[in-house]
Amino acid sequence: MSEQISIIGAGLMGHGIAQVFALAGHIVRVYDPDFQAMASLRERIVKNLSDLGQDVSATSRVFPTEDLGQCVTSADVVFEAGPEDLAFKQKLFAQLELLAPAHALLASNTSVIPITDIMAEVKTGNRTMGTHWWNPPYLVPLVEVIKTASTDPTLAQKMFDLLAEVGKTPAMVEKDVPGFIGNRLQHALWREAIAIVAEGICDAETVDTVVKGSFGRRLPVLGPLENADLVGTELTLAIHETVLPAIDHTPGPSPYLKQLIREGRLGMKSGEGFRTWTPEQQAQLRAKVLRHLKAMNAAESC
Repeated sequence: MSEQISIIGAGLMGHGIAQVFALAGHIVRVYDPDFQAMASLRERIVKNLSDLGQDVSATSRVFPTEDLGQCVTSADVVFEAGPEDLAFKQKLFAQLELLAPAHALLASNTSVIPITDIMAEVKTGNRTMGTHWWNPPYLVPLVEVIKTASTDPTLAQKMFDLLAEVGKTPAMVEKDVPGFIGNRLQHALWREAIAIVAEGICDAETVDTVVKGSFGRRLPVLGPLENADLVGTELTLAIHETVLPAIDHTPGPSPYLKQLIREGRLGMKSGEGFRTWTPEQQAQLRAKVLRHLKAMNAAESC
């Protein structure tokens, strides 16, 4: 059954989410106050679809709209894909509650902000939830569906099923916490990676080499708790008794990370962060990531 999908935000995430639903046969309306983002919306989706060898005619189901009300007036599902700004999101969902039909599901694509905070002023909280897509949304399969204490479990399951139908891998997050599941796990690793460099154990390039050349090779097919069961919980405990006391447990962000920012080492945007990056190296890395994601998707579809 085709659903009317509305997406607020035509940027990096919004256009990719629109692409997923349009390719699956849904009508998608998109609104963004940024004229340039709207003007290039279909062009960017066509480029993605063409690059993947998929049906570019799916773009005909994507409709840029001139105002917020026009975008959501007949929506069954609304995805917010705007800036990672709590005040912005709270104001937007207060508007969406009034403009969208009473049956429409309302979802935020925030990466880490608790959904409960975003929906604090929404009176029909039973239909609100988080849907955390990963970048790029048309290549990375996971979407976390986050319930709040007010979310109707039946409606959260409806969202879960819809995402599965369009080819995503949904994961239900039963408790609304900052970072949900994926980013909590990812940034726990990042915290220790930063600490290893800050303590002089090795340099940043070596950290990345170790991750990519060891357990990173297994992660697509062997999750951490599967691995723990594979080696045995008693061995896992023995390792933890030795290693965990030595792992960084600094409350809050790393002082070393703050130092990099004070020094203007902002990562690729400034040419230097944990490592130095030429424009050519940046382009090569981005292209390598995209090739890898496309190859993984192609392998899974065989």
